[in-house]
Amino acid sequence: MFLEWIYPLVKYFTPLNVFRYLTFRSAYAAVTALLAAFLFGPVIIERLRRLKLGQSIRLDGPQSHLAKTGTPTMGGILILAAVGAATLLWVDLSNRYAWICIGSMVGFGVVGFIDDWLKIRRKNSDGLTAKAKLVGQAIVSLAAVLALYYDPSGEMTKLYVPFFKNPVIDLGVFWIPIAVVYVMAWSNAVNLTDGLDGLATGLVIMAVIAFSILTYLTGRADWSEYLGIPFIRGAGELTVFCLALLGACVGFLWFNSHPAEIFMGDVGSLSLGGVLAVLALVVKKELLLFIIGGVFVLEEGSVLIQVLYFKATKGKRVFRMAPLHHHFELSGWKETKVVTRFWILGGLFAIIALSTLKIQ
Repeated sequence: MFLEWIYPLVKYFTPLNVFRYLTFRSAYAAVTALLAAFLFGPVIIERLRRLKLGQSIRLDGPQSHLAKTGTPTMGGILILAAVGAATLLWVDLSNRYAWICIGSMVGFGVVGFIDDWLKIRRKNSDGLTAKAKLVGQAIVSLAAVLALYYDPSGEMTKLYVPFFKNPVIDLGVFWIPIAVVYVMAWSNAVNLTDGLDGLATGLVIMAVIAFSILTYLTGRADWSEYLGIPFIRGAGELTVFCLALLGACVGFLWFNSHPAEIFMGDVGSLSLGGVLAVLALVVKKELLLFIIGGVFVLEEGSVLIQVLYFKATKGKRVFRMAPLHHHFELSGWKETKVVTRFWILGGLFAIIALSTLKIQ
């Protein structure tokens, strides 16, 4: 918005030319989102407390978590508001990718909001039915995927593999159902990881830092050619969105760190996971996201393994409890130790993923 309003005034005041630079707008998108989270976080927390919109805790989980019962949830609203405001202020509003990412976040946020609201209303951890939740996620995912499918770049349906410069296959129309399942899977992966104070927020921060670099490089013809990665015209503008998301998550972590004053709820976790997948689709790093979000893969994988093994052995378990972070808690690790060590792994995965850009 600032770009459209202020840049035409450059002919009268040349220092305003700085608004043309992507790096400047991206940096201040992060600052804007961070300040918005800091300023409005306490207000939202207090309002949620007054409305008694508190979290219900699973009775079959670690008993130490029962003390968190009643902690305000739906904090993802703060993240969505901060990201939306900062992005709209600093991004080029003619960029279609930015609108797709914002729309995806809002769409998944609505599904998560309904799920959170039902949990609060029923005063237990049962929100939307699994079928209803998947249908909602599928609708939002399909809308985002179709918007990308009809992209003028012609790159969207191509599958790129780390360590290879050229696409290995063009999936054509089959890309649509595969991409829909992909986005839904990542949305649920972050949702499953959001079980400890600050855990999902910190891991998303690691992933978003990686994507801030990837979107910038993918949107520049010179750097993408040098690194042998696909050049997607307009993708660089998503750096503004990524840094707005980074600022919002850092601001939210201020209140979400142990002991958490607020939880993001499904309105936050579903939207964050979904938008990470959409970003990966845009910059053609679908497979690289499995490395960037390696901890999310481990968390979702632990649930799948636990369920399948439980059914196959008629009651036996691989882990003390799934997702994986609860297994370590029940093994004697303190919550803060689990979170810190998972953050370290998340940072390591992000570094490894970025290192593959030059090894191809």
